[in-house]
Amino acid sequence: MKNIKNLLFIGIISFGLFSFSMILQTEWVVPDKYQNMKNPTDPEEDLAIGKSLYSKHCQSCHGKEGYGDGKKANEVKGDLGDFSSEEFQAQSDGALFYKTTFGREDMPEYTKKMPDDEDRWLVVNYMRTLAE
Repeated sequence: MKNIKNLLFIGIISFGLFSFSMILQTEWVVPDKYQNMKNPTDPEEDLAIGKSLYSKHCQSCHGKEGYGDGKKANEVKGDLGDFSSEEFQAQSDGALFYKTTFGREDMPEYTKKMPDDEDRWLVVNYMRTLAE
């Protein structure tokens, strides 16, 4: 009986730790520095460049319309998000810039593929058009 109680206790603790780790993995914390960062580019200007960069670097996973249904989407473990959703669009430009720049888990960082900060800001501008 004591062994059963011990196993039950271990099982409950393990389940709790697993659940807690899943919560931590799904929340993407953006540092305040980036959360409050202002986009230095004009969202109307160079939109074609942002679209081109998105097509080259993002579309294969996130899809042409940003629904998370790109041709490589099934290879990714995490949630790819829906760029047209109110939840996604409610994020600050700085938060989107941070996520695009540094990535996490299956989302790669783009400081090497797009070393120019302005290019990543232009992608953020293009992602904003996916809500329309």
